[in-house]
Amino acid sequence: MSDVLNELGTHIEARRTDCVLSWSIAYGELTLDIAPGSVVSMVEFLKTDQTCRFTSLVDITAVDHPERDARFDVVYHFLSMHQNQRIRLRVGVREEEMLPSIIDVHPSANWFEREVFDMFGILFSGHPDLRRILTDYGFRGHPLRKDFPTTGYTEVRYDEEQKRVVYEPVRLVQEYRQFDFMSPWEGADYILPGDEKTTTEPPK
Repeated sequence: MSDVLNELGTHIEARRTDCVLSWSIAYGELTLDIAPGSVVSMVEFLKTDQTCRFTSLVDITAVDHPERDARFDVVYHFLSMHQNQRIRLRVGVREEEMLPSIIDVHPSANWFEREVFDMFGILFSGHPDLRRILTDYGFRGHPLRKDFPTTGYTEVRYDEEQKRVVYEPVRLVQEYRQFDFMSPWEGADYILPGDEKTTTEPPK
């Protein structure tokens, strides 16, 4: 398999020297690092080139690296059912930088790009309807950024008196901010359901 992927990586690099910054093989998949401005043309090439034929978009996601200038890696996964191969495109993006949408090449990218926008705050130029898809419309922040607080900013609950859903800032008392990392079963002075079986003596 590695020989086949090496041949594929060499082929793509030779044909698209304007796009490929580097490539590597890991976990049985070929990963291409490309420049942000090359995304659409590279995706078109991978779809139409007869050696590649990566016609199925599997997923688009991102990884947050807050310590880097190019804070995010946007990662595209494609499948070639014709060649029985997978490929990964990785694009480094600055926080204020926009990536071109690939909807014109893969219409299924619509929801994937919306999810990346919702979770990471990455913008896709040319997207026809770039709005949140997993969180609420009034949600603040982007939950998969590493600097997003685990408690969130807003609490959503149903208020029995007002008979409606209300939004309030998260207010936690100090005791809920301290963690001893103890298992919830440690130190319990009661028997959990099923544990009583361990106290019975085996039949003689």
